[in-house]
Order: sequence, then structure tokens, then C-alpha cells
Amino acid sequence: MGGAVVDTGNSGVKAPDGGWGWAVLFGCFVITGFSYAFPKAVSVFFKELIREFGVGYSDTAWISSILLAMLYGSGPICSILVNRFGCRPVMMVGGLFASLGMIMASFSTSIIHIYLSTGVITGLGLALNFQPSLIMLNRYFSEKRPLANGLAAAGSPVALCCLSPLGQVLQYNYGWRGGFLILGGILLNCCACGALMRPLKAPQKTSEVDEKEKESKPKPKLLDFTVFKDRGFLIYTVAAAIMVLGLFVPPVFVVSYAKELGNEDTKSALLLTILGFIDIFARPTCGIIAGLKWVRPRCVYLFSFAMLFNGTTDLLGSMAKDYPSLVVFCIFFGISYGMVGALQFEVLMAIVGTEKFSSAIGLVLLVEAVAVLVGPPGAGRLLDATKNYMFVFLLAGCEVILSALVLAICNMLFIKRKPQQPDPPAKMEMAINETEMEELNKAPKDNQGNGEGDNGKKQAIEHEAMAKSDDRKVEEPESIEVENASKKVTEPNGVVVEPESSL
Repeated sequence: MGGAVVDTGNSGVKAPDGGWGWAVLFGCFVITGFSYAFPKAVSVFFKELIREFGVGYSDTAWISSILLAMLYGSGPICSILVNRFGCRPVMMVGGLFASLGMIMASFSTSIIHIYLSTGVITGLGLALNFQPSLIMLNRYFSEKRPLANGLAAAGSPVALCCLSPLGQVLQYNYGWRGGFLILGGILLNCCACGALMRPLKAPQKTSEVDEKEKESKPKPKLLDFTVFKDRGFLIYTVAAAIMVLGLFVPPVFVVSYAKELGNEDTKSALLLTILGFIDIFARPTCGIIAGLKWVRPRCVYLFSFAMLFNGTTDLLGSMAKDYPSLVVFCIFFGISYGMVGALQFEVLMAIVGTEKFSSAIGLVLLVEAVAVLVGPPGAGRLLDATKNYMFVFLLAGCEVILSALVLAICNMLFIKRKPQQPDPPAKMEMAINETEMEELNKAPKDNQGNGEGDNGKKQAIEHEAMAKSDDRKVEEPESIEVENASKKVTEPNGVVVEPESSL
């Protein structure tokens, strides 16, 4: 069965850049949507939970925080499981966990039960789907990988636009318990997406070559910490941690900012819809741009520009004084936010490569988990102290701009540009060709070691070949004679006879 194959990502198979890869891309699109949009979609039920359990807004906000913390913080656990069992089984088990958590939450009798079920169990299930889907996307796409990353990242705004209205409908018709139960059933689609993650298989080779490769090949590490020796990875990790401190702050506070300026609730909530709609188109477009030949080698600097654009938008948005200016802010923030979303994992894939990506993404997400838990609450405390949204947006903009400068300047100073090397697929093909050449060269080496016996065999083979060529020479005149004999002969009297009959 395909599910029993452990896809180590080191099989020497060229990335198809299409074919079944498009099914993998669709699965990654759905998983990315669930992973990023679900914590926000659950917030629709917060008012009902406050009324049901008699808690405050800060208590219900912990549900989304725990979901995000599990999504980011369980990265190393996901890396270990993927390296041990493969992507497909991990994702299917994760889909069961995600669904089970929401179903259990529908029977909760206290807010603590929802923390454990929706926050921990569902959060862990989504984490077990999100990270392996990105790993499989990286293995199936090479030349078209920037576009694939952009399309997969577009799942987040699309799912947000669908899940939030769906949550409101479910709450109105079935209450929060019925809504949680139905959402648990919807999350079972993660298992179907996991089934799409078919491992890539290496071409069949001779048993001797396969045994030699197994002996020479080192055992894969469950969590490869050697990525920290890579300067590019260290720079990326530091920059990403700083960026996450301020990246998610504006979407959290922009609706409250609009209400503070005196706008209606529905009008204020429309700002997030505008932001999400722009984000849907920004991510694939940025993926196409990142895949251009002259842009792709400089993808790190494009990512730095995206962060700089996002931070500058936050700084300008802090000066918004009316609703139209907030609409303009959301448009430009949606563009920059989409660019960051499309490039963040593409740049990491380019830095560490396919083999170490499963470990690298787990470690990066673990570092970002700390920043996710610190960023929005820190901005909230600043708002409580100053009572002014301008300082919240200024802080977020400065943090994102700082991350852009760290990434760009450190790459220019500490990362030397390497000479152009063949792409990973080309390297894989070269490796396969080398093994085939070794097999072909193996026979002459063995013949030299066998001594006179093999020389005798060679002479016998040559003698047989000479004999066959002589037989051909002898047979050719006979065939000509037979041909001539088979021709019809006309006698002087005009009678046509066969040569054999005339004899």
C-alpha cells in the first residue's frame, strides 16, 4: 500500500512539477485554509460561550491563542513524526485529532474543557496536517515551487471568507454546540487531504545496487539540528521571529480601531473582508513573480521588500483618522500581507533545501510560537496603557521593518554568493546516472580479477562471432543460387518451364 511507504524525501526522485503534484497542491490549499482560518473562525462563537459559562472576553480569547500556540509550538514534534512515519499517515491521524477535538468540545461543561479539546487536541491535529502538507509540496514542485507556494497560501484568506459566515449560520441555526459538532465533521476532510499526499518512489534498481545504497546511506535523523550551522537559516529564523511580533497585530486591532473612530459594527467588520479579498489575489501573483528567472535567485530580498512594504503600511495606517483612510490601509496591507504569506516558506525551502526542510520548518515554527504569544498581547497592554491605537500600529510597523532590515543586511554581509550549481532534480539525475555507470563498469573490473578463465571465455566468444560471420559469407552464394534456380526458364520452342521440372 502507498501509505506504508515512508517518504524520507531522500529517494533521488526528480520533482514532477505537475501531474499528481496538482492534487497535492489542492490538499495543501485546503489544509492551509483550515490551519490559519480556523482559529479566527472559532471567535464567532465567543459571545455564546461567554453567556453559557459566565466568563469574560479575555477567557474566550485564550481558545484562539492556544490553537495558534499548538499550531506553531508543536513544530518539532511534527518534524520527528514525519521523519519517522512519513507525511501521509501523520496527516490522516492529525485529521482525526482535529475532528475529535471539536466533537468533544460540543459536549463541554466548562471553558477549561474547551481549552483542552478545541485548543490542545484540535490545535495539535491541525499542526499535524499543516507542516507535512508543506513538506510534500516542496517534494512535488521544484521549478514551479514559488507559484505552488503562492497558490497554497491563498487557502488562508479563501477559507477565512468561507468559515466565518458559515460559523455565523451554524450558530444561528444550531447553537454553539451544534456548530462545533458540524465543524468537527468538516475537519474530517483533513484525512482526505492527507490521503492525497502520495509518497514519491525512486525508480527500481538491481538488488545489489539497492543493498549497497542502504549500507552506505546514513540513517535519517528524527530532528536535524545541523540546520543551525547554516548562517542563512539562523538569519531567517531571527528575522521571522521579529516579524511575527508585529505581523498579526493590525488584523486583530483594525476593526476595533474603526469602531473607535465612530463607525458601525458591520461597516467596521467589512474592513477584514476587504483585506482578505485583496490577500486572495496577492498571494498567487507574488508566487508568479517569485518564480521569474531573474527574481528567484534573489527571493530573499523580495521577501525583505515584502516585509518592508508591510511595515511601512502599518506606519502610515497609524495616521488614519477616518473610514476611507482605513479602507486604503486595508488594501495595501492586504497586498503586503499576501506577499509575506506567499514567500515565507518559499524562502525557507530555498535556504535549507528539500532534505532538511522537514526539520527546519519545525524549529522555525517553534521560535515563532513564542513571538505569536508575545506579540498581540503585548500590543494589547500598550493599548491599555496609552488608550491610543496609533502607538499599536507604530509598534507593529517598527517590528516588521526591523525584521526586513535584519534579513536583507545580514544576507548581504554574511552570506557569500555561491557559484551557480545544478538544480536538485539535476543533481538527483546525475546521482542516478553515476550508479548506473558504476554497474556498467563493474563487469570489466570483475573480468580483470577472474584472470585467464575470463580471457578464455572472451576468446571463445570472439571465435563464435568469427564463425557466425563465415557462415553468413558461405550462405550468401547458396541463397543466390536458390534464387536463380527458382526463376522461370523459357525454352526455344516457347514453352515456359521451371528449372527443377526441366531437370
